[in-house]
Amino acid sequence: MSTDLNTDLVTGHLAFDWITRFATDFATAQERLTELDRLAGDGDFGTNIASALRRATDKLPDREIASFATVFGATSRGFLATGGTSGPLFGMWLRDISRAGSPAGASATELAAGVAAGLATIQKLGGAKVGDNTMIDALAPATDALTETAERRSSLAAALGAAAVAARAGAESTADLVASRGRASYVGELARGVLDPGAVTIALFFESGAAAVGAFEGRPLEWLDAVVG
Repeated sequence: MSTDLNTDLVTGHLAFDWITRFATDFATAQERLTELDRLAGDGDFGTNIASALRRATDKLPDREIASFATVFGATSRGFLATGGTSGPLFGMWLRDISRAGSPAGASATELAAGVAAGLATIQKLGGAKVGDNTMIDALAPATDALTETAERRSSLAAALGAAAVAARAGAESTADLVASRGRASYVGELARGVLDPGAVTIALFFESGAAAVGAFEGRPLEWLDAVVG
């Protein structure tokens, strides 16, 4: 949990805690996410994202001198240097997030604007929309929840908590979808009932952020136990 709980900004310290927690949480969930990708894709998702996160954390500035922009910028570069499809998409999304806020950090409203800008970027490039069984199925509702909660001038913790809940619901919805984009589209109906690993990773990202501000407790992706065992 971050030590910056009295601020309503994603400061450099909080951004650092968020990303390092995300990397740790992904490592815990990597095996399950890889298995999801084996069932619907080529099985390299977990390896690619783990590699991106290693590059990202290697590039992070020291926590004491970190800023919102430098943390998310370094994370973006780690993903952009990774192969596959998901790595660059995550990287471009994170790049837009890094451009939100000010030297002091990003408010919930500014964070939401950055998340929304990144969503628009990857939708423009990839063409995916809600219902295509991709990361967008978790990212779009998380973006809406984050924006709507921030616009009510709720706390940062409330906004990230709402985004995490919405992202989880979006990720869970992919079990009922047949992919029309990406490698999962090649197997069609055979992938029905399988959660999209990119959507699950988006849920984990917001879950890690909520945990960093004290708005979430529990094991990373604990809900997956009931969904995929």
